[in-house]
Amino acid sequence: MRKQGVLAATVEALVAFHDVDLVGVVWHGHYLKYLENARWALMARLDFGLDAMIASGYAWPIVDVHVKYVRAARFGDRLAIQASLVEWENRLTVNYLVTHAATAERVARARTVQTAVEVSTGVLQFASPAVLLERVAAATRGN
Repeated sequence: MRKQGVLAATVEALVAFHDVDLVGVVWHGHYLKYLENARWALMARLDFGLDAMIASGYAWPIVDVHVKYVRAARFGDRLAIQASLVEWENRLTVNYLVTHAATAERVARARTVQTAVEVSTGVLQFASPAVLLERVAAATRGN
């Protein structure tokens, strides 16, 4: 992970047979679902899960994703995926670190960027809405 953020969450994933390709390694696209699961765990720490996002009146589409693959993961591997909040004032940026759970060997690192879009108008917001800022402040108070 390039930069650790103010708040993090870690999930584990067991590499399933349907996640590997013909060579026996995790197909690159499946890493995105691992990242997504870690990101939702991070959002839960902010008390900003899907229901809260919908109720806020904002959608948060991913506008950029970058994954650096370092080492292959294979069927049966247990992975630890950490999501770390690094930016939230103008956009939501999350850094990720994917490691083998048993050895802590780096498998991949990644970053996603999301922006707020007001659902009722479809207007892209150039600053994060107060609802997100308040939740980050509440979750990081005392850190």
